[in-house]
Amino acid sequence: MMPSPIHTGKVRDTYRAPDPDHLIMVASDRISVFDVVLDRPVRGKGWVLTHLTEHWLRHTPVAELAPNHLVTTDPNQLPGWAHEFSGRAMLVRRAEMLPAEFIVRGYLTGSGLKDYRRTGAISGVDLPDGLVEMSHFPEAIFTPSTKATEGHDTNITFDELIDLLGDRGLAERARQLALAVYYAGAAYALERGIILIDTKFEFGLIDGELTICDEVLTPDSSRYTRVSDYQAGQPPVSLDKQRVRDHYERLGWNKQPPAPPLPEKVALETSDLYWQIDRLLTD
Repeated sequence: MMPSPIHTGKVRDTYRAPDPDHLIMVASDRISVFDVVLDRPVRGKGWVLTHLTEHWLRHTPVAELAPNHLVTTDPNQLPGWAHEFSGRAMLVRRAEMLPAEFIVRGYLTGSGLKDYRRTGAISGVDLPDGLVEMSHFPEAIFTPSTKATEGHDTNITFDELIDLLGDRGLAERARQLALAVYYAGAAYALERGIILIDTKFEFGLIDGELTICDEVLTPDSSRYTRVSDYQAGQPPVSLDKQRVRDHYERLGWNKQPPAPPLPEKVALETSDLYWQIDRLLTD
């Protein structure tokens, strides 16, 4: 019998596992933009998010940096009902999730660019004058945000992150881990002709140890572009969810639910981009 999820997020559904110390996370083809779930799915998206997350955590230097919550994606090690989600389901260790998103930026774009143009800084990190879209930072910057259960996430300073977590040492370890995973992922991608522009992580505690959780370096949680397409001063040619964000920015939508319908053409183009980045990073 198919159980009901114990939690339904914007993209993932979480189910109880037979072992109470574990969970089953299923990535759907749903897509959200500005924290609003859209009406049309993106074909194959859930498979790509699961495949890329497993690849990063099993087959790249990222796996050596910290423990992670992934146990297996092997359908033979999942309950029978989960076989319906083969390729999209992960058995994971249960974690005490930290109430923040841990964002690292190597280039100036997206909401960071908007903040920079308005204040000259991102999340309290002061930046030099004269930067343009897709300027490459000499060192990646750590710009955490809230993890809103309703409404929109908000960029916060490192001091605000400390207050949110209630533990300076934990905030420091999370910052160091986020930067280390970004650098490892960026180096790996660059060898394959891909720039990792920025990314966000979710961390949790398992037996008191800081652990990488949820999706890792996917086109939902990261921005990617080809090295051959890079040009400072120009928006990136995306291999990620930016195609959908750009469509909704052009509409002038107020970013409050419900969102206008997602055109089939945009959904198909986005699906193609997700399959492209998966092949580029895993072949």
